[in-house]
Amino acid sequence: MSIFGALEECRNTSLPDQVAARTAKRNARRHRIDRANPLYDEALVDLRRHGLAGENYYHSLRNPPYWRRIEGSIPGLYGRGAVAAKLSAVNARLAAAGLELFLFDAWRPRAVQAYFHDIWMPAALTARDPALTGAALIREVENYWSAPTADAAAPAPHETGAAVDLTIRWIGGETLWMGSLFDDVTPLAHRDRFERDDGGWSFSDAEARANRRLLHWVMAAEGFAGHPNEWWHFSYGDQLWAVLSGAPAAFYGLGAP
Repeated sequence: MSIFGALEECRNTSLPDQVAARTAKRNARRHRIDRANPLYDEALVDLRRHGLAGENYYHSLRNPPYWRRIEGSIPGLYGRGAVAAKLSAVNARLAAAGLELFLFDAWRPRAVQAYFHDIWMPAALTARDPALTGAALIREVENYWSAPTADAAAPAPHETGAAVDLTIRWIGGETLWMGSLFDDVTPLAHRDRFERDDGGWSFSDAEARANRRLLHWVMAAEGFAGHPNEWWHFSYGDQLWAVLSGAPAAFYGLGAP
């Protein structure tokens, strides 16, 4: 048996098809939010006080491709109480193999969401393809960055405290290889990128596939749903979670620490 022990099965289990997930994602923010659910008003908590490791990527200076602190970012990592409990359960399972979750981001200030949606991502995309404009540009931006809004019926996932960006690392040590940087907002970051063998695979690609599978399945086991275009993004209780998991309604709306 490998160092991963019982988790080796997760590394060897193919990811579910992501084509339907990408279609469902487009309409996620039209999904109903059940304000009568007891969890709707659940408080946000400091995730690191729940034994979770991490560093807010946007408040760090070691954050390629930005290499600077993003204006409006905060040092903390906050999420809903139920999200914290579920992440702790994932950690308990990973610990048997000497692994743990490492968080990059959780609840996100609207100023940060707006900067990336309105300024950084459009500039990055048009630098790559100057012909990309108008509605086509917005569609491509929103493959990765949700529009910020104060609309309680259609919150951006990270404004709810239900969404987290994370990876897996050896406890207190190096992160597992996932095949791309965090925030590599290109098809390389797609959850299923390494499920598709294009004939040019390397050992690095195979390791990224196994590690993305591991991350996906340990999170899914605790009820999280994964963003089809971002291997690092998972949520529980928001509108994206609801449409991807088949729930009749979300139960988390806008929140703040």
